[in-house]
Amino acid sequence: MLFLKKNRIFDFRLLNFIILRFNFFKPKSMIVIPIKEGENIDRALKRFKRKFEKTAIIKELRERQAFKKPSVKKRDVMKHAIYVRKLQDDKE
Repeated sequence: MLFLKKNRIFDFRLLNFIILRFNFFKPKSMIVIPIKEGENIDRALKRFKRKFEKTAIIKELRERQAFKKPSVKKRDVMKHAIYVRKLQDDKE
């Protein structure tokens, strides 16, 4: 299914191919965007992008590009927790 938007072509089949080819996770179901009668294609594309973002596929792909040792992951979690705690203390 191809959609044209201001000299750009969006091919959702290519996106599904990338998701299935790298097989980082098993999708429970395909993203379905029902288009209402007379609805603008840009609005439907925006809804698709929002739903796609919520699935965190891109985040997962970026995390799996390089191996991160468990100790480094734990350190990052601790740094984030300290940062959030400092923000909360500053608010009070």
